[in-house]
Amino acid sequence: QVHLVESGGGLVQAGASLTLSCVASGRSLGRDVMAWFRQAAGKEREFVASISPAGYRTTYADSVKGRFAISRDNAKNTLYLQLNSLKPEDSAVYYCAADSKGYYSTYTSRDSMRYDYWGQGTQVTVST
Repeated sequence: QVHLVESGGGLVQAGASLTLSCVASGRSLGRDVMAWFRQAAGKEREFVASISPAGYRTTYADSVKGRFAISRDNAKNTLYLQLNSLKPEDSAVYYCAADSKGYYSTYTSRDSMRYDYWGQGTQVTVST
């Protein structure tokens, strides 16, 4: 059974930066597509970013493109999300997810239904 644990969230001011981490246990996720999603209070969960198994391909939501960066270290079984130039509208619970099917495309990686494993989330709050 795969277990994902996020960390790194917190309360920051607008314009600040954070780095989120997601550590996986149970098996190697080196062949999984990985992604970050987020859910703000009262809103549906939305796609943030995804990364191919080897880390060469990435996809971002338009709302975070140029400000966030997704990366992975397969040797450490860890996924990262660097959040820069944070805005109040970035406030949400951020979740990491793993898709064991391993097929990566810009289109399909945005679909939350494809992901088999989810973490419990880490809260990011951005104040004005």
